[in-house]
Amino acid sequence: MGNSQRLFATFFLVAMLLLATGPTTSVEARTCESQSHHFKGTCLSDTNCGSVCHTEGFTGGNCRGIRQRCFCTRNC
Repeated sequence: MGNSQRLFATFFLVAMLLLATGPTTSVEARTCESQSHHFKGTCLSDTNCGSVCHTEGFTGGNCRGIRQRCFCTRNC
């Protein structure tokens, strides 16, 4: 009788720990964009745009729009 109670108590504690931690949810950050202030001319290369955006303190950049302008990106 004592062993079955101990086994039940152990199982109950493990179940409670699993329920208490629960599944974790990840929150995806939004991406904010701003037109580059230092990029000059038509944007033809995302790599060049990203390099200029890094100097402006952004995490990256890419060419966008009909007029092919450099837009810098960062997490909001």
